[in-house]
Amino acid sequence: MTEMRDPYEVLGISPVASLDDIKAAYRKAARLYHPDRNPSADASARFREAQTAYELLGDDAKRREYDALRRRNLIDDPLQEATSLWNAYIEKVIT
Repeated sequence: MTEMRDPYEVLGISPVASLDDIKAAYRKAARLYHPDRNPSADASARFREAQTAYELLGDDAKRREYDALRRRNLIDDPLQEATSLWNAYIEKVIT
């Protein structure tokens, strides 16, 4: 099983985004990547990734649990987290 990307990154939102912001970002991603509307080879995978991110962030309890884990990972292994954030930033700048 592959490691899930940061759901905030998947939806292109801040970790302090409101539920309305999360819903809007999900709707935007769903319209963009829905396989019926996007013929791209990776559209269905990106659509599923957006769905998974929304399922996590749209549920308050799951989001709190994820955020706690995210903070703990930052403290437990700051070098790995910094590397991951840097790589995500570089990827965003390049694409």
